[in-house]
Amino acid sequence: MLKKTFIFSVIISTLYTCISYAQTNVTISGLIKDKQTKITLPYVNIVLKTEKDSTFLTGTVSNVEGRFSLPNIKSGNYLLEISYIGYKKHKQALFVGNLSEFLDINAIEIEENTTSLNEVVVTAKTNEISEKMDKKTFSLKDNISQNGGSVLQAMQNLPSVTVQDGKLQLRGNDKITVLIDGKQTAITGFGNQSGLDNIPASAIEKIEIINNPSAKYDANGNAGIINIIYKKNKKDGFNGKIGFTTGAGALWIKKENLPTITPQYTFTPKINPTLSLNYRKNKVNIFFQGDYLYNETLNKNEFLTRSFDNGSVINSQLKRNRNTHFTTLKSGVDYTFDDQNTLTASLLFGNEKIIDRGDQPFFNKDFSQRQRLWQFLEDELKTTVMATTSYQHKFKEAGHLFNVGFNYTFHREDEKYFYDNFLPTSKGTDAFKLLSDEKVYDFNFDYIKPLKYGRMEMGIKLRNRNIPTDMLFIPGINSVLDNNAGGKATYNELIPALYGNYIFENNNWEAELGLRVEYVKIQYDVNPNHNVYKSDGYNYTQPFPNLRIAYKINQNNKLSVFYTRRVDRPNEVDIRIFPKYDDAEIIKVGNPNLRPQFTNSVELGYKKSWGNGNLYNAIYHRFADGTITRISSNIGTDNIIYAIFQNVNRSYNTGIETVLSQKISKLYAFNINFNAYRNQIDAFTVENKYPVLNTFTAAKQKIISGNIKLNNTFHFQNGIDAQLTAVYLAPDIIPQGKINSRFSLDLGAKKSIQKGKGELFLNATDLLNTMVIRKQVNGQNFNYVSADYYETQIVRFGYSFKF
Repeated sequence: MLKKTFIFSVIISTLYTCISYAQTNVTISGLIKDKQTKITLPYVNIVLKTEKDSTFLTGTVSNVEGRFSLPNIKSGNYLLEISYIGYKKHKQALFVGNLSEFLDINAIEIEENTTSLNEVVVTAKTNEISEKMDKKTFSLKDNISQNGGSVLQAMQNLPSVTVQDGKLQLRGNDKITVLIDGKQTAITGFGNQSGLDNIPASAIEKIEIINNPSAKYDANGNAGIINIIYKKNKKDGFNGKIGFTTGAGALWIKKENLPTITPQYTFTPKINPTLSLNYRKNKVNIFFQGDYLYNETLNKNEFLTRSFDNGSVINSQLKRNRNTHFTTLKSGVDYTFDDQNTLTASLLFGNEKIIDRGDQPFFNKDFSQRQRLWQFLEDELKTTVMATTSYQHKFKEAGHLFNVGFNYTFHREDEKYFYDNFLPTSKGTDAFKLLSDEKVYDFNFDYIKPLKYGRMEMGIKLRNRNIPTDMLFIPGINSVLDNNAGGKATYNELIPALYGNYIFENNNWEAELGLRVEYVKIQYDVNPNHNVYKSDGYNYTQPFPNLRIAYKINQNNKLSVFYTRRVDRPNEVDIRIFPKYDDAEIIKVGNPNLRPQFTNSVELGYKKSWGNGNLYNAIYHRFADGTITRISSNIGTDNIIYAIFQNVNRSYNTGIETVLSQKISKLYAFNINFNAYRNQIDAFTVENKYPVLNTFTAAKQKIISGNIKLNNTFHFQNGIDAQLTAVYLAPDIIPQGKINSRFSLDLGAKKSIQKGKGELFLNATDLLNTMVIRKQVNGQNFNYVSADYYETQIVRFGYSFKF
């Protein structure tokens, strides 16, 4: 009913606004609040009538912040009516004069209809697909089957999103920009997603998936943007929420270890206490969010068979037992000077302690002889601090804004590795230490001006980023480390950018045209004594346009066309010159000669809405030049494989996506997402410099892949909700190979207690323990097959209380 009312009000508002443009330009604006809690209310119906005979003139709905605006109102006496489901209808007289073009009636407080609420509980679910069809929004409180896990785990159930090797993919593409509260941070990585598996989902309010970002967003990330929004309460007085989650994973052994290594983790404990506090009075709002996450995890358990062109066959297992302590603290204050000026300051602190204990035995073809045992201990500490200050000025005209922001991010990566290398006739002990300090300064200025038929957005952003890194190799007896590849390296990034965006709307058409221009200067300075790589860098000035044109067929049907041009700059880790030995015989090395890949994307989207559901369909096509991918090769002198990033040829991603949401009854609703796509990488030849100069050639690679996700939600009596989620991922291509199909089933339930203030939940991920990652890779002078039986089945139980 709420959705019908909302759609009807938007249509009425649009029709009558067009009529009123011929009249005088007086704009009425205000803010709708709950009378008791002082919380602002979104999507409230506002209707303006004549005082004399109550003739309807115009109407609108409040936005997500509770604000509304009625433009182009003629001078006179009126009656303003406010209505919202679960609240008493509010009426008040209103006089509009001639002396001012804007009339701000400030806050209107409406009273809850307690009688009706005692009889009926009304639940409203946010429309997942925005009216512009540019993004999908998902509340994590609705993701019952993944309650108590990390953000990365919670995202596995979201439409369009898949997780592969700990990295997110959107529509089969891992080139994603991850934001926290609309900003890039070192916790999620500037271009990668390194910390998502350690952010508790309990701290997050909602997640936005933006497939076609406008020009106001950074141009990086051709697959799109994922925006993670932290919880933030704004109730008057002192209030908060506490919660505690515990659980266990790796409930049984999927595959037994190879001989002579330490046991793999089983019955791994999970602990996640959380605390949220908020105090709001008069002009001040103070907020705090604290989370601690302790996990023991069978992080990797990969069995691999490598076959070389020289006839040798090697069987191995890479097992990693991981202990993680992760603390996140976020606190800040909003200070409202007056109705037009607000200052916000916040501080985000993250501390991640990781201890990995790993074994990697190597056997001959028939497992009759162990050729090598590689054991390691990784001790890693990551510390992140992000300070944010923002100022907003609201002009008298509703929606007329000027924002200024400054962000400072510091991220330290302190990593130590200790290795024992057991050979049939000898033993060696090696170690290395890596220290990296990342400092990022972001300044932004944004201006929004409402227009007669839309609005205009423009802004400036400046980023300065510096990452000095020091790698110290400590070789032992019979060392296998490349001691000459160590030393110091410094990454410098300077990006000033300008953008402008114009949005137009009338009864039948919508248009959004934007342009972002970025100047990028990258310099990577390496140790001049490095045995292979030299200092390198690049710069460019490039335009990044975006276009959206939509036709509103009627109030329930809309057709949109999108075009965007975006870029993927190499991450600092991708160009890092130091070899990484977390696998003894598959060595990962960066490449400072990497250059950006530029991508053009087009999409045709159609959305249909009805009383209890909606359908979204999209056809999309992306093509990238200078595609960045990792190349695995063997130079033929030993059995070591080197995996190095390179710019290869053009790549393509073409697909179709469907999202269907339907409420069947008060008891049951479902959401199904189907995504099918064709991935292709053209044939290419590249030259690898590490460890020695060698040439690699690959034929054209293509596959048709996709995934299906079904979320079933049940609402039982006595405040019990349940969710059953099924995910199927079809086979897909990976660099030089293929990953096989995967399937998982998640189940969860929650119960509201203590008059709605408390909540209990119980869930299980990968209920049938079917999630195994199987790959085949065909490289130069070798091929291998692997199966990773890492921990996927986890049972969690939790409790939370609001006060």
